[in-house]
Amino acid sequence: MSNIETFAVIGGDLRSAYLAGALAADGYKVITSGFDSTDLPPCVTGCTNPAQAASLADFVILPLPVTTDASTLNAPFSRVRITLDQVLNAVGPDQKLAGGSVSEVVRKEAEKRGLTIYDYFSREELAIHNSVPTAEGAIQLAMEETPITISGARCLITGYGRIGRTLARLLVALGADVTVAARKFADLAWATTQGCAAVEMEHMADAGDFDVIFNTVPVMLFDRELLTKMDRGTLLI
Repeated sequence: MSNIETFAVIGGDLRSAYLAGALAADGYKVITSGFDSTDLPPCVTGCTNPAQAASLADFVILPLPVTTDASTLNAPFSRVRITLDQVLNAVGPDQKLAGGSVSEVVRKEAEKRGLTIYDYFSREELAIHNSVPTAEGAIQLAMEETPITISGARCLITGYGRIGRTLARLLVALGADVTVAARKFADLAWATTQGCAAVEMEHMADAGDFDVIFNTVPVMLFDRELLTKMDRGTLLI
């Protein structure tokens, strides 16, 4: 990366902490802020003031997602609240700025200050790799919240994007009885090649009862009418 010597990694979870260590291992100077309650590699410099950390860097990296409430930075390891304004006000137009899953609100706040924010989560290879911990986390929830084993469990996956595909593969490997609901016939065909049953999305209410439903579609599918038809013992994730 030409003309970049210093990175500021501000907020985020363990992924951001590992990123800070990886950048430092590549020889860059790395300043972090928002990691009070987790260990960081000794080769990075911690800073309690996120605005100061942002002002000292050539490239500022915000978390994935940048924010969950359009106001505060996603910083689960920070003992204090870090606001989006606090960080963006400290970044100059000659600095580079990136974040993960950048919302329209965040983008507009950056543009108001003459900044361009790059969304690293728009890179397809990152989104594909990120589907693995997302799917594993969903399966962990199913294991914790149901009295049955995943092996033999009747599972419905709605949507067959990156996360849906990864979920289907992992659930089938664990011995689950998996049905995929999707709109595209190509997706339904691919699902059957993974050992899943397939149903068109508009007919999923007639697909039977399930122990666990994994909804990966970011729109309202399970309205009152559909929920009333579901078995009360079904876990919806």
